[in-house]
Amino acid sequence: MTCRFAALALAAMLAFPLAGCGGRSSTSSGGRLTIAVIPKGSTHEFWKSAHAGALKAAREEQVDVLWQGPLKEDDREEQIKVVDTIRARRVSGILLAPLDDKALRMSVADAVRAGIPVALFDSDLASDDYVTFAATDNYQGGIMGGRYLAELLHGKGSVMMLRLHEGSASTTRREQGFLDEIARHPGIKVVSSNQYGGATTESGYRASENLLAATRAADGAVDGIFTVNESTTFGMLRALQNAKLAGKIRFVGFDCSEQSVRALAAGEMDGLVVQNPMKMGYLGVKMLVQHLRGQKVPKKVDTGATLVTKATMDTPEIRELIHPDLSILR
Repeated sequence: MTCRFAALALAAMLAFPLAGCGGRSSTSSGGRLTIAVIPKGSTHEFWKSAHAGALKAAREEQVDVLWQGPLKEDDREEQIKVVDTIRARRVSGILLAPLDDKALRMSVADAVRAGIPVALFDSDLASDDYVTFAATDNYQGGIMGGRYLAELLHGKGSVMMLRLHEGSASTTRREQGFLDEIARHPGIKVVSSNQYGGATTESGYRASENLLAATRAADGAVDGIFTVNESTTFGMLRALQNAKLAGKIRFVGFDCSEQSVRALAAGEMDGLVVQNPMKMGYLGVKMLVQHLRGQKVPKKVDTGATLVTKATMDTPEIRELIHPDLSILR
C-alpha cells in the first residue's frame, strides 16, 4: 500500500458534505440512494482501500457515497457525533466500522429507529441492529499470526504481543486468537500481552519503545513479537529499527502499509497478516444497496485474511492485495 493519498483522505474527511462517486453530490438526487460510509479513522492506509472499494461498488450500483469518519481510531465521541449527524441528514443507509463495540450501540439503534438501515464492516457491534457485516474472521487471523510465529521459533522461546486499545472488537478477537494459538505450544512463553499501543503510529512507537525496554529485548529476552493492526505494526517496526533489533527478533504484524511492506522485503519483518479492506468497503456497500432494494443478504461475510511473507509477496495475487489500485480516489 502507498501513502500517496494521505492528504486526499484528510481533505475528504473535512470537506463535509462530500462529492460522491462520479463527481455527483453526496446527497440523493433524482431518487438515487445515498450510502454514508463511516470508517474508524481516516489516516491509515487500510481506510483508503476501504474507501476505494466503497466507491467502486457505488459506481456499479449507481448510488452516491458519503464518506466521513473521525481522524483517529480512538476518538469514540467523534464517531458517535458523525453517526448522529448523518442520521439527521436522512441518508438511505449507513455502512459503519464501529470504533467501539459498545459505545456505538445507542447511535446505531437511533438510526435504525429512524428507518435508516445500518450495515457493518471491519469491526463488530455488541448488538443485532445491523443488516449485514463484512469483515475478516479476526480470531482466525490472530491464530494465523500465532501459528506462523510459532513455526519461525520452532516451538520454543519468549514472545510478546502489543494490543491496540480497549473496546475494539476486531483487534480484541485477533489478540485472543494469537494467545490461544500460542498456548498450544508449551515451549513458548508469553512475556507481555497486556500493553496497548494506541491508534496512532506515534503512540504505537512510544508504547513499543517502552515495551522493548521493559522486556529487555535488547538483551535477548524476546524471541518473537506480534502486533495487531497498522499503527502498532508500524510503531513496533520503528522502535525495532531505532534499537537496531529489526531482523534480529522474529516479527509478525497485522495489516500492511508502505513501510511494513518495505520492511518485509528487507528482512526486517517475517510476516504480515493482511486483510482485504477494499473488499470490505465494496461488499458492504453492495449488500446494503441490495437490502435497500428488497433483496436478501447474508448476516455475515468473511472477506478473508492472507499471510504474506518475503517468499510470497511478489506473486500476482499478493501484489494486488498489498498494492491495491486506489486510482478511483483521485
